[in-house]
Amino acid sequence: MNQAHFHLVVNHLPIIFPIAALLVLLAGYIAKSPAVKRTSYMLFVIGSISTLMAMNSGEGAEEIVEHINGIEEDYIEKHEESAETFAILSYLLGLLSLIAFWACYRLKSFASFLSYAVLVFALVVIYFGRETGTTGGEIRHTEIRADFKEIKGGDTHEESEHEH
Repeated sequence: MNQAHFHLVVNHLPIIFPIAALLVLLAGYIAKSPAVKRTSYMLFVIGSISTLMAMNSGEGAEEIVEHINGIEEDYIEKHEESAETFAILSYLLGLLSLIAFWACYRLKSFASFLSYAVLVFALVVIYFGRETGTTGGEIRHTEIRADFKEIKGGDTHEESEHEH
């Protein structure tokens, strides 16, 4: 398995874990369960760790895909910049979640405040995760780019010329 393949395997985890953790955190609020909230904090931490794997494999993936015909460097650079911002935010969410886990476990008076801080920060991280995932997908998937022009009826310009 090369770095590009590994990156494709792990790059979804930093996006999926915060979404799952957010759902678990909301369940913790509904159930009024500190144990469920602590579980969500650990899922945020795992998401942060998975971000390390995606970031560490990203450079190697870039070295492989930049030599493939049709790959535009601008899309790789846009993705890399987005991923760097997302990674920093993901690491901060992991750290905040560790602190919230400790405060919840030790029944600290500020545990509730940290719980809401994790909730809000998780929404920010999920937004940037979406941005990073989209910019990564745009590298190879032209159909998701903002400037994509759908050809109606499956007829392309080349096919039309050959028919006449």
